[in-house]
Amino acid sequence: MVVCYTAAMPAALQADGRFWLTLDGRNFLGRGRVELLQRIRETGSISKAARAMKMSYKAAWDAVDAMNAAWGSPLVDSGPTGSRLTPDAEQLIAAWQRAEMRHLAFMKKLATGLLSVPRARIDRQ
Repeated sequence: MVVCYTAAMPAALQADGRFWLTLDGRNFLGRGRVELLQRIRETGSISKAARAMKMSYKAAWDAVDAMNAAWGSPLVDSGPTGSRLTPDAEQLIAAWQRAEMRHLAFMKKLATGLLSVPRARIDRQ
């Protein structure tokens, strides 16, 4: 086996990372949960939100239940007429979106400092 380093096959290094808000050391709010909350707002229903995201109702309900329990007060109010977001949920979504924009800007800035490095090409003989 021969390993050749060549500038003809550059690989750009990229910075990558997911953004989560944690609460008491546990993941609390991330992109998927924010999307779930937004879809609950749009549809007025946990089951319709779950269906729109191609997830099971149980998974959606478990996520809502976990967020409600972790926050200590409801982020989603559910009743016989459907579900709606509480003001706390709306404020958390807005805060998460602002923080995620800062995170993305940071990741982009971090990536500009990375060098393009040649990729190793392996020829098997």
